Amino acid sequence: MVASVAACSGDEDTPSGSSGSGGGGGASSSSSSSSGGASSSSGTPSPPTNPQDGPPAGWADGKAPIPPEGQAEDVSSPTTVVGTGTPASCTADAFVAAVANGGVITFDCGPDPVTITLTSPAKVYNDKGTKLVIDGGNKVTLSGGGTTRILYMATCDKAQVYPPGPGDCNTNPGVQLVVQNITFVDGSAKGIADPNSKGGGGAIYAQGGSLKVFHSRFFNNVCDDLGSDVGGGAIRKLDYLVAPGAGPARPVWIVNSTFGGKAGLGNKCANGGALSSIGVSWNIINSLISESAAVGHGANDGQGGNGGAIYNDGNEIVLRVTSSLIENNKANEGGSAVFFVSNNKTGSITIKDSITRNNPKGTFETPNLPGFYVIAKQPAEIIDSQILR
Repeated sequence: MVASVAACSGDEDTPSGSSGSGGGGGASSSSSSSSGGASSSSGTPSPPTNPQDGPPAGWADGKAPIPPEGQAEDVSSPTTVVGTGTPASCTADAFVAAVANGGVITFDCGPDPVTITLTSPAKVYNDKGTKLVIDGGNKVTLSGGGTTRILYMATCDKAQVYPPGPGDCNTNPGVQLVVQNITFVDGSAKGIADPNSKGGGGAIYAQGGSLKVFHSRFFNNVCDDLGSDVGGGAIRKLDYLVAPGAGPARPVWIVNSTFGGKAGLGNKCANGGALSSIGVSWNIINSLISESAAVGHGANDGQGGNGGAIYNDGNEIVLRVTSSLIENNKANEGGSAVFFVSNNKTGSITIKDSITRNNPKGTFETPNLPGFYVIAKQPAEIIDSQILR
């Protein structure tokens, strides 16, 4: 076991909070190639992010074996193939329709990389089967153009049809959403007008159901700059009213994936610059999270600023980070690498065969754990890892 290094004092309690749900439209846009750049303060990229400028998916030194449930899905018999062999045939209209139809989605956009730019989110319908798989074949980038969230799933959204089965819609297993071999850029969940929405999830918003991300990349996705609990520049995952054991039993899988990875490509939000959740467990394996930022301020009593890379809030929740690198993330308040609060102190956090470094202290962090703020059943379990200032 490797000990923590260069610890700082300043542990202070911060209230963790309420949950939210989000929405967004479902229509069309056009397909276009993008060319390079960063996002302006409004969230609109200028120029658009060029996915070819980004690093590959996953941490190069991540070598952990992947459990069967975390592996890529079989897409040899797709329900829908978006495109007919040319970039022009891979339109946002076709992609949005394919997501609405459910099943297994692949792409035929020609031999070269292509970017499909949306003007409103592709929305998952809960009555189209129990699994939706989107496989970009390592050639497809989905862009929000700096104006829209890219993917939206919510089991409690009546417009998306309540999923079949017993139990509260919040905790119904619903659809398993799987994205693999694909890139998400310039997604924005800023200023969503839906009265049922609490925002978050610039690239992917998933409430209820389950989520798996395999060999994918997320660059320059954003959500609101201010908010007590709003979070997830790249991904926002919510389960409300989680029954005992439900969260750990169906964790989010983040496998062989990259969030940021290079200066100018990081994801940003008030909390959880890359990843944010309430009542949800996570397995993060062989992945890289860097250059992300929690840009709010005042923590949960104010307007956020917690969890530069990862923000986890809830009760019986589990975070496992294995063979991954978390570096160069920033939080204005607590946990530049990880903000993990189990409100009833039943949750647990384990960092194994991983490195966290250069995640500077905000206004508070857990002593002897640089870049972390943890309230859990027991101290964070650090196994064969380097937790560095």
